[in-house]
Amino acid sequence: MIPLTDLGEMVISDVYREYFFRPSFANMTRIGSPAEIVERFAELHTSDAPRLLVAALEAYGEIPEWLLAHVNALSFSSDAIFAGMIVMQACCDDDISALVGELRPSKRGKRAFVFRKGKMPASDIIVIGQSLITHGIIGKAKVRQLQRHESNSYVSEFKSFDYINAARNHFNMPRAEAERLTMTEFQLLLTAKYPEQKGFTREEYDQVMDEDEKRWQAMMAKGK
Repeated sequence: MIPLTDLGEMVISDVYREYFFRPSFANMTRIGSPAEIVERFAELHTSDAPRLLVAALEAYGEIPEWLLAHVNALSFSSDAIFAGMIVMQACCDDDISALVGELRPSKRGKRAFVFRKGKMPASDIIVIGQSLITHGIIGKAKVRQLQRHESNSYVSEFKSFDYINAARNHFNMPRAEAERLTMTEFQLLLTAKYPEQKGFTREEYDQVMDEDEKRWQAMMAKGK
């Protein structure tokens, strides 16, 4: 299957097989409860090392070897690594323990576990987990976000079913098709259906205000 990378899908291959990942609304529910989905997002985005990797990926299109060597010397939090594992497994129908590793019961006791590493380094698990969950619950579509629709308020839950229902209502699609949408695809469909939204984005508003300030300063200078 060919992944639609612009919508968040991806394929990862090893020497034996290919693994297909889709951060759909339905697969987001496999991460956990609505509150746990947000918790996994926070765990993947709050430590310094993941932020360095993502910044490098956006700047260079890849993670340079020199940076990877530096980042690997940093301590990745176990919460971030396990969150990445959970997100990746939720987005793939196949068992990916060969890639990301797994927790196995320890002989020390019923509640003790041993982590068996997979083929992927922790840095890759975190970056891929970040990308998948961002496409799944935030969206990465390049669309105009009107200022009146912006919100800086903290959301403690992500309810996939609300977006599945919205997709069914807006686009008249069956439930199975709506469940396969990623948030990025949902945003693109909304923009295509409702293209004529009037108003300023935050960037457009700031630009207008800056130009007004410059004109005002020029007028004040002439009046002196």
